Amino acid sequence: MRYVAAYLLAVLGGNESPTSKDLKKILDSVGIETDDERMNKVISELNGKNIEDVIAQGNGKLASMPAGGAVAVSAGGGSAAPAAAAAPAAREYLRRGIVTCSSSFLC
Repeated sequence: MRYVAAYLLAVLGGNESPTSKDLKKILDSVGIETDDERMNKVISELNGKNIEDVIAQGNGKLASMPAGGAVAVSAGGGSAAPAAAAAPAAREYLRRGIVTCSSSFLC
């Protein structure tokens, strides 16, 4: 998950094709050790793909899975919390110069 998160941060910062060096820089900045094999697996799976399409496909797959015993949460209230929690971390990466910004959402 850490490699996917670093990949998404790099893409959000404007790097359309992050390398292992880019992900390592992001993860090292917050003290996370990297496993080159796993990191390269994530990069090979996501490289050349539109991240928004990948996320949309994943959401479609999750929507079709049974949620046995889960409590229903309205889409309006539940989806804003993760984004709000991620924004300060993303701004910190921007402040440190780890990623650059091409998104009007963060800038």
